[in-house]
Amino acid sequence: MDDPERVPPERAPRERLAAELAASTRFGGLRWLDETDSTNRVALDAARAGAAEGLVVVADHQSAGRGRLGRRWEAPAGTALLASVLLRPSGLAPDRLHLVTSAVGLSAVAACRRLGGFTPGLKWPNDLLVGDAKLAGILAEVLGDAVVVGLGLNVSAAPAGAISFEEAARRPVGRAELLVAVLRELDGRYGRWDDVAGEYAATCATVGRRVAVEDASGVRRGTAVGVDPGGRLLVAFGDRPPEALSAADVVHLRDVPPAP
Repeated sequence: MDDPERVPPERAPRERLAAELAASTRFGGLRWLDETDSTNRVALDAARAGAAEGLVVVADHQSAGRGRLGRRWEAPAGTALLASVLLRPSGLAPDRLHLVTSAVGLSAVAACRRLGGFTPGLKWPNDLLVGDAKLAGILAEVLGDAVVVGLGLNVSAAPAGAISFEEAARRPVGRAELLVAVLRELDGRYGRWDDVAGEYAATCATVGRRVAVEDASGVRRGTAVGVDPGGRLLVAFGDRPPEALSAADVVHLRDVPPAP
């Protein structure tokens, strides 16, 4: 019986896309599914089975897409780029694995700039924004030496309060075209971890913003002043020295006076 999670052999355009990626990037394996529960789940299962770095799993629709903090990612079929990449970044210390996620985010920003003529902001730690509207989310999961990074990017439609690529660019784009652009950008950044860290710290849209931070300490308001080498967000609360946050829910605030 054929594996339903492999690209059907009659899908010639997708076969050509896979060949193009294999010839020009490190992404030599492509599985484009009509529907699955989660592209990250498919990629993680492949990682457990020993799949090589460079596997890319794409779906037209996800029935159980996941975001950070257990949130769901939902989009009507065919309206979003839903893709996960399997990477095995040898030599990258565990405390720097966040740079793999940063590289994917930066690559998605660059692809939007190149194809759409607009530059999304990168909200710490893993969202792409146009203004304050969400364009995309990224979720990374680690399994042994493997890192699976999932990208959900609104292409032709977006939930209320969010924004799509086509709305921001004011032009249509194919999901395959956008996928290739993101992967080519990622291929150029992969392994250049110091450059990725510098680029992310210099372009993170959260830096300089008033923010509301929700973590184990409750909800606090402060000002994001930087990103440290470990990928932690530096937030100043009142007159105290900046605090480094590695895990928190951060909301950009507008027209809110500084907290006392």
